[in-house]
Amino acid sequence: MVFRSISKTATSFCLMLSVCSLPAQEGKDKASMSHVSGPFEVKLTQQEDKTDPGIGRVILDKKFHGELEATSHGVMIFPTGTPKDTGGYVAVEIVSGTLAGHTGTFALQHSGTMNAGTYSLSVLVVPGSGTNQLAGLTGKMNINIAPDGKHSYDFEYALPAR
Repeated sequence: MVFRSISKTATSFCLMLSVCSLPAQEGKDKASMSHVSGPFEVKLTQQEDKTDPGIGRVILDKKFHGELEATSHGVMIFPTGTPKDTGGYVAVEIVSGTLAGHTGTFALQHSGTMNAGTYSLSVLVVPGSGTNQLAGLTGKMNINIAPDGKHSYDFEYALPAR
């Protein structure tokens, strides 16, 4: 059954990713970057695409806590039927809330791969996606998943001087 394959692959990506780190964005001085971290919850809603069963699709709904007090809604897609401990996914989510006292929305773009159990994940703020007090936001987010399945984030970001 295709849905079982989608579920297994989505669970592998969403529950097995470990801490991922990325280099600082070009043109950004590390000293000018701010950092926040905290827990988040994620709800996954799988959708079966009967027109293309080789592509899995999952709706993401998240609640961030801490200095990023926000909700997000997004979509993750990935190829189904890859061997165990291998695969890839892309996702986009729109985050809405407050970041260190600044209110607005922004988009996060994910690109993840898993090869023989080795994970690589990039989660970046989409350039130009910030609105209101988050206009001009840049940054990267690391996602951490503890052995007990609890999720947390580390977010390194910069906002233009106002």
